[in-house]
Amino acid sequence: MIVGATTPEGEPKSMVLGNPPSDRPAVIRIRNLKTKFGPKEIHHHLALDVFKGEVMGLVGGSGTGKSVLLRVIIGLIRQKKGTVEVFGQNTANLHGASLRKLQSRWGVLFQDGALFSSLTVAENIQVPLREHARLTARQLEEVAALKIAMVGLPPDAAHKYPSELSGGMRKRAGLARALALDPPLLFLDEPTAGLDPIGAAAFDDLVRDLQRNLGLTVLMVTHDLDSLNAICDRIAVLLDKRVVVGPLEELLKFEHPWVREYFHGPRGRAARIDAV
Repeated sequence: MIVGATTPEGEPKSMVLGNPPSDRPAVIRIRNLKTKFGPKEIHHHLALDVFKGEVMGLVGGSGTGKSVLLRVIIGLIRQKKGTVEVFGQNTANLHGASLRKLQSRWGVLFQDGALFSSLTVAENIQVPLREHARLTARQLEEVAALKIAMVGLPPDAAHKYPSELSGGMRKRAGLARALALDPPLLFLDEPTAGLDPIGAAAFDDLVRDLQRNLGLTVLMVTHDLDSLNAICDRIAVLLDKRVVVGPLEELLKFEHPWVREYFHGPRGRAARIDAV
């Protein structure tokens, strides 16, 4: 099934391929989104739904605004027009304590972990806990140790600084910090970038296991075709300032030059073969 939506001017703003999980609530709901930097328009009347419990991959060519969209959703960039609702709340209407309360319901893993270099892994994990929770020093240590174990790091990683960790360990430490407050929503920005194939596959397995065990909703910006095959329920493709969304099998049938080149090129074919 193909479902299209139009702007008030009658232009297509989104396309949904297949049957979305409409029996579940939309954790993220974006409508008529317009994002601009000066005269350059990044998104034009973009619409997107991310449903509870799904892992959605967000892909697109260079400069299409993948990371920009993620930053708009979490409030680091303000859109020029349109609405962004997370857990049913319009983020543009929230300020102060109400905004901080909403932000505590999601975790973000930025590229390469984005850890504070002057803090140990345990201290990095404790940053959101100190801001949003009232815990004793002992409780902070216990939660940090639990999150470190949850992401597959050894206990002694707690006392190491980011510079003492490998790239894969920094990403796991960043993921532990993103999960510090037990959020139901997780944002990942190029989580496997820079990892070798074995490390990337292990990280994909970790994300899928955490998603299933914790009931997470995950929005993942990635260019990694193996990740899209391995863990994503649906994929959102940014095309021509708007978005096409669907499961991989539906996108493989979609006739668009970039989609055909991306998913049917040598790397795309190899990723599908490896996933069998």
